[in-house]
Amino acid sequence: MAVLSQKSMDTQKVMQMDADYVMHTFNRQPVVLTHGKGMRVWDSEGREYLDFLAGIAVNGLGHAHPKLVAAISEQASKLMHVSNLYYIPGQPALAKKLVELSGLGKAFFCNSGAEANEAAIKLARKWGKEAGKFEIITALGSFHGRTMGAVTATGQPKYHDGFKPMVPGFSYVPYNDISALDAAVTDATCAIMLEPIQGESGVHPAQPEYLSHIRKLCDERGILLILDEVQTGLARTGKWFGFQHYGIKPDIMTLAKTLGGGFPIGACLATDSVASAFVPGNHASTFGGNPLACAAAIATLEVIEDEDLVENAAKTGAYFQKSLRALGDRSGDIADVRGFGLMVGVELTRNDAPAIAAECLKRGLIINPIGQNIIRFLPPLIATETDVDNAVRILSAVLLETAYIE
Repeated sequence: MAVLSQKSMDTQKVMQMDADYVMHTFNRQPVVLTHGKGMRVWDSEGREYLDFLAGIAVNGLGHAHPKLVAAISEQASKLMHVSNLYYIPGQPALAKKLVELSGLGKAFFCNSGAEANEAAIKLARKWGKEAGKFEIITALGSFHGRTMGAVTATGQPKYHDGFKPMVPGFSYVPYNDISALDAAVTDATCAIMLEPIQGESGVHPAQPEYLSHIRKLCDERGILLILDEVQTGLARTGKWFGFQHYGIKPDIMTLAKTLGGGFPIGACLATDSVASAFVPGNHASTFGGNPLACAAAIATLEVIEDEDLVENAAKTGAYFQKSLRALGDRSGDIADVRGFGLMVGVELTRNDAPAIAAECLKRGLIINPIGQNIIRFLPPLIATETDVDNAVRILSAVLLETAYIE
């Protein structure tokens, strides 16, 4: 039987085939998105949406950026995959750029944030092996991915349910709690693994004194600091990396999401001394750093630089937060606005975030509810103040019209 092309499928056919043949690991919204351009996407019914989620911080350049499309198309016409048994020119070129931007030493390439964090966990344990160090401390409320190592590192019990026993050697402490962290460190601790801003649990930034204390603690106790910058990295927060807001530097850092501008690629960066713990045979990724992924990532970094998207994220993000706070003052529906750059969380005074997001979707705005009272915004890095005004206008109308419906 011939397989139906995407163009030939109407919305109901897609939904029914998804129900029949795809494992149900997501609660999907009743929309079939088919194409996009810049800040906007369209569905199979022709409806237009302003995208303030960007594929969960992935589409940093927006949709169908011409330079990214050209880079992928050109590379795909020449060579997509050869394996890491051979030299791939794009890998050292991409690694060099990331090293120059971050101040770290070397890069390992993979396909996702979870894989990058898995590499970081293995690298930290390999580094600490001779000293008998293997324990890793992470934070409650964190999210590091869905592989067994990454989900064990995730400090949210709901993600552990159904998969126990978890990987041994992990402990969890409250985020931004210095005394709890100090008490958790033992002679077997090899690493502390944190997000500079916790995203999945509601956009919670680290306090400056918290990260500065951890950096000092790690230096004094011979412990590695791993920063998960899968969501915060690459201009999202108004700097190239989230750690740059805090005046510190990690020993290991993980990246993904925006790195490929929509094409799957992840990276684990480390200082030279830490990276040397990995030798051939210790870790690998069949698809990691393939020519097509590297071409996409190099083009993405070039666009971020050429279009000054780091500064744009800082400037537009500040305007966005100011607009949201003004909306809160008018409506009384917003308890808190927090984040950096274009990574913004809104804590509501109401417990109907999913209903608000669903109504915004009907009106052409894509946003992300977290739990019952938080909305997360992760628009493309190309967002303008006009885009912000349009998003806030829709959100304002929805808050007003649903004020008495919970």
